Amino acid sequence: MSEINPLPVVIQGGMGVAVSSWQLARAVSQTGQLGVVSGTAIDAVIARRLQNGDVNGDIRRALANFPVPAIAQRVLERYFRAEGREEGHQYIAVPKLSLRPSPEALELLVVSNFVEVWLAKEGHNGLVGINYLEKIQMATPSSAYGAMLAGVDYVLMGAGIPAEIPQLLNLLAQHKPASLNVQVDGATTAYKASFFPETLLNIALPPLHRPKFLAIISAHVLATYLARDEVTRPDGFVIEGFNAGGHNAPPRGHMILDDDGQPIFGPRDEADIEKVAKIGLPFWLAGGYSTAEQVRLAQSLGAVGVQVGTLFSLATESGLESHLRHELLAQLSAGNLVVRTDPFASPTGFPFKVVTLPHTLSESDIYAERPRLCDLSYLRVPYERSPGVVGYRCPAEPIHVFLRKGGSEEDALGRKCLCNGLMANVGLGQTRSTGYTEPPLITLGADLRGVMEMLKEYPAGWDATEAVRYLLKVREEKGTMPLPPAPVVETGIERQA
Repeated sequence: MSEINPLPVVIQGGMGVAVSSWQLARAVSQTGQLGVVSGTAIDAVIARRLQNGDVNGDIRRALANFPVPAIAQRVLERYFRAEGREEGHQYIAVPKLSLRPSPEALELLVVSNFVEVWLAKEGHNGLVGINYLEKIQMATPSSAYGAMLAGVDYVLMGAGIPAEIPQLLNLLAQHKPASLNVQVDGATTAYKASFFPETLLNIALPPLHRPKFLAIISAHVLATYLARDEVTRPDGFVIEGFNAGGHNAPPRGHMILDDDGQPIFGPRDEADIEKVAKIGLPFWLAGGYSTAEQVRLAQSLGAVGVQVGTLFSLATESGLESHLRHELLAQLSAGNLVVRTDPFASPTGFPFKVVTLPHTLSESDIYAERPRLCDLSYLRVPYERSPGVVGYRCPAEPIHVFLRKGGSEEDALGRKCLCNGLMANVGLGQTRSTGYTEPPLITLGADLRGVMEMLKEYPAGWDATEAVRYLLKVREEKGTMPLPPAPVVETGIERQA
């Protein structure tokens, strides 16, 4: 990252799968703020875009700049279809994540992360980041390396305790072998996801730029833990509240549900921002910081700025299918949009924000009609079948299969296939041999103040540049105080005086 780039005030959220597209990240980056692409399932995203014909030639243009042409060519030969995928035909499967990935799997992971970052950075010198889920540990080393080959400026990671990432990035920048400890259920020994850059590329390259690392967390205690040791210390934090879209940290203590079946959050689930500020590392606030006033409020608390997702997910450059974006805007305009915190939807066991929208997995009949299967498998969990022998299971797979692998029926009930649902959100949903097409599953944050204000000014929608301008505008009235926290709709938040 160039030293002329200051810390960004606005971080555009890394919304997966591919909602935080390279087009969105590029547009935000060109405003001088931090554009972020999603690294979640990006190998499947790139493979499916290639099968759709890579209509504008963007992926092939990026691949032409990959440092090892032979690897790029192999990916093209496997997945590119010049005429596109025939209507009604299934996408070719990509290799599933495992502790012992094949060379084909590693090549696709490295190349796909390179492509998405390279396209986001093309033609300008702004900042670009990539977002990963800590839960998807087996993909992280090779994915991060691919992004670093493209010169990524920031790596952001949440949904867990990313203590090993700073050292991982240090090693990858030097093309050294790098590993992450992988959580294996019932393990009697340690398991790692290892990656050997020079073995894969088979060429010597100069050292890579080491991107800054921002840990996305929800508790000040975790910030203190990560910052106390140089090995685990990130370059900064994103402090994400339970209003944020996607996955949320579960409530502290025993989970209690309200009358609508949503988890109840209270004061214990709010990070102590003063304690975070005392750590001395840069930090940004997220989840409920979606207006210009809230940006100023965050800065008054010591934050550099904010991370914002929902406002950008509805921008024209986002990867969200246009008909879904228009439907969401229409529901917002009519005051009918409902965002629920579903404690059971995600196979991870973390609460997950789900938008109630017709013809999506949010509807009980659509959910009931969907055959349970796990073919993308990004959220499946490794478990030890016997000492040294690992299997994989997902609570969203067929219940009898999950039970046979040692899972419990309680863990399987109500789980939704996020992988396939999120792919459908961006127009890459699978069509089965039976003709069944995977339905979408939309997630947004619960704080809708920013998008409601934007709708007044841009009733037909807005682009990323307009969203950034809105967030950074400064009210000129003297003595203006930050807005108090506003009520949110259908979040299960405990209301206490």
